[in-house]
Amino acid sequence: MTRHPTAGRRRDLTVLAVEAALLAAAVAVGAVLNHRDAGLHADAAPLYATWRPHAGWGTLPAMLLATGVVARGPRLARHLSWPRLLAAGWLATVAWTLSLALVDGWRAGLTERLTVQAEYLHEVPRVRDVPAMLAGFTERILDFRPDSWSTHTAGHPPGALLVFVGLDRIGLGGGAAAALACVLVGATVSVSVPVTLRALGAEPAARAVLPFLVLLPGAVWVGASADGIFAAVVAAGLALLARPGRWAPGVGGLLLGVALHLSYGLVLAGLLALTVLALRAADRVRALLTAGLGVAVVTAGFVGYGFWWLDGYHLVVRRYYQGWAADRPYAYWVWADLAALLLSAGPVAGPALARTLRPALAGARARLAALTRGPARTTALGPLGTAGPAVWLPLAAALTVAAADLSGLSKAEVERIWLPFAVWLLVAVARLPAGDRRWWLAGQAVTALAVNHLLRTVS
Repeated sequence: MTRHPTAGRRRDLTVLAVEAALLAAAVAVGAVLNHRDAGLHADAAPLYATWRPHAGWGTLPAMLLATGVVARGPRLARHLSWPRLLAAGWLATVAWTLSLALVDGWRAGLTERLTVQAEYLHEVPRVRDVPAMLAGFTERILDFRPDSWSTHTAGHPPGALLVFVGLDRIGLGGGAAAALACVLVGATVSVSVPVTLRALGAEPAARAVLPFLVLLPGAVWVGASADGIFAAVVAAGLALLARPGRWAPGVGGLLLGVALHLSYGLVLAGLLALTVLALRAADRVRALLTAGLGVAVVTAGFVGYGFWWLDGYHLVVRRYYQGWAADRPYAYWVWADLAALLLSAGPVAGPALARTLRPALAGARARLAALTRGPARTTALGPLGTAGPAVWLPLAAALTVAAADLSGLSKAEVERIWLPFAVWLLVAVARLPAGDRRWWLAGQAVTALAVNHLLRTVS
């Protein structure tokens, strides 16, 4: 923490002002470009949504829950026993996500959300033979063919479609079951992220971040989109990588291998995985090898059934530019995407992330200094120096976002696509003064409520 709270708060407010200016510019420029029919394909740019002020059955529960978490959440997070805290955090996250979804109503907010033509459920009835689907998956990625996959199915590896095929096979088919699965599974990030931090020796940070994960503005898109499930699988995999023991990293690697076959963009989660492994107290090399084996096992399974990730990726890039991406101007989205991220991660992300820069530099300097003092000192510091998980994990998440943004393969809709990275940005809230966190938590809640009541979001 800074030794000068007033100066630190001034910096926080400065960063907040920059965020507000970025968002205002993105909205204003987006409106002008839409008026000129510039091919944004996002009526409420920088969000993929339409302007539609409304309220619904979820409005009052969402407001009451937000008030309760802001008023009592930080204190409960400090004092509840660990198992009760995780259980309460998951239940509160489910309630928050469902309340936000029900602002749009049961049908529009949940049951019909995943049943449109572009979604995975459109393809589920057409999958009669899973091995045959996997063997011929890449042949159906490109558009303008009689048997082309729908947009979301074509844009992801087959693991994403298999999730919903699996639900259908066990009797949980249809839009309602799919949406509730996204909510229930997506809410587990409020468990996995704190578990990761605690396993890495940062329990105070784990307790500090949990209320922010509960009131994540991105819950607007967790309920309901498959990206909520993607975020949960990545977070669970990282939590297992962080745990001590011989087999936990291997299971974590299996989950990260699954994540790799849920969304091509999740290859960038490899940086988060390497950061977690570097932050482990011991057995880093063995954990890396075990986790790598887990990823390899999943990849080999898909290859055995005829799907090779790289083939799918190259075809998806071509499919991407067969659609709206060919029209969407990179010069707008390369910076406006960051404004969309702010509405998903919340306004606290920028100020909290800014507070990680100084300790990161100090940690790097300590590491460099240790290199001149011999192997014992270097080993004691660890690969990342003196700074801990609350510094390096959000910085790693920021780098993954930057890579995704600059790639040009994330033009729009990042408010949901970047959810697997946004939740790790929030780890940086542990760097904020404890006395300020309640105000930032209120800002998170207001952001989510404003987005969901002013706009009709689209998954």
